[in-house]
Amino acid sequence: MGRDPNLPSPTTRRCLIAGNYCHDVLIRDGVVLAETLGGAASFISNVFDGLSLNYTLVSKVGSDFSYSVHRDPIAVPNCRTTLFHAHFDSSVDGEGQHDRVLKRVNACDPITPSDLPDSRFDFGMAVGVGGEITVETVEKLVDICNTVFVDIQALIRAFDGVDGTVKLVGLKESGFFHLLPRIGFLKASAEEALFMDVEEVRKLCCVVVTNGKRGCSVYWRDGEVEVGPFPTNQVDPTGAGDSFLGGFVAGLVNGLAVPDAALLGNLFGSLAVGHIGLLKFDLRLLQRVQEEVQKRKVQCVSCHERKDEKFRFTNVAGHEQFHTSLGAAKQIPRCLPRDCEWDLPSSPSRAVEQGLNILPHFTTQPKLLPDSIYEEPIQTVDGKP
Repeated sequence: MGRDPNLPSPTTRRCLIAGNYCHDVLIRDGVVLAETLGGAASFISNVFDGLSLNYTLVSKVGSDFSYSVHRDPIAVPNCRTTLFHAHFDSSVDGEGQHDRVLKRVNACDPITPSDLPDSRFDFGMAVGVGGEITVETVEKLVDICNTVFVDIQALIRAFDGVDGTVKLVGLKESGFFHLLPRIGFLKASAEEALFMDVEEVRKLCCVVVTNGKRGCSVYWRDGEVEVGPFPTNQVDPTGAGDSFLGGFVAGLVNGLAVPDAALLGNLFGSLAVGHIGLLKFDLRLLQRVQEEVQKRKVQCVSCHERKDEKFRFTNVAGHEQFHTSLGAAKQIPRCLPRDCEWDLPSSPSRAVEQGLNILPHFTTQPKLLPDSIYEEPIQTVDGKP
């Protein structure tokens, strides 16, 4: 059977992303390494830009926002951009993951329903990281979007009143639980999934749980599927889940079945963790990925068995071959040697030791900052706060 004629064609589908841009300060073993553009919206829009998807972004920043971006955010007077300090150490756990503690130092204004456009969208995304997504904003999203994707971190994050350390609360205590039947997909990391009852929530909406090097799991009312990972060496975990979600939604926009879209999400998540900050995608890699996605779409052109079925959740023939093809695309060199220098060194670089700003101020690439920006004492490389 063909696709639902009531749905807009893939060339006219539009996505709405709601989530604030952030400043992220990366601190390894107590030593300031770099500042990067952060926020789930930045990683997701980076994937969308790479895959040439049409989208609208609603994001708020302060007058101190330090980056040039493809979509202009809403500048809030007399407000500072949301700032996170990401503390992690050099050691890794049994899964090869770095321990990380996030602290929200500054918080920009929340995104309100009036900030969202009144036009309709095929896909909407609530992807806050600093508490900027309100219940009313999600309600507006489900009113104007055919399918809404929510990153659970936008709902269950709480912040210590003293030092801003990120904590998680139960989904039922978040104030958003009643909206789940109106949400299409809820994405969570394996750690975040502990703060909800997956068996209960899967009856209300589709649940996607990412699990690092193990790939991800997709749960819906009538079944579940495990989607395989792509091998990678983790350098910085920041943005992995966001990049996954960007790839996942991009796959669905392009007409892929849910397991295939999740596979595309796993690919972009694996690319994100091998780099500090936003990854500058190699154009050859993007072209190859787009070619493989289009081939897969053609293979599955008759996947929808019912006209009223928006998404196909079960695997279709050729999924493993699609995995292999994307894995081959991932082997294309992803950055020039200069870009790759941002992999975490075993010791601070000379640039760090000298406190140099070695990249232009207006950029999406990581940069090193003077100590004066910090709101809390942080140890520098010479051991002085």
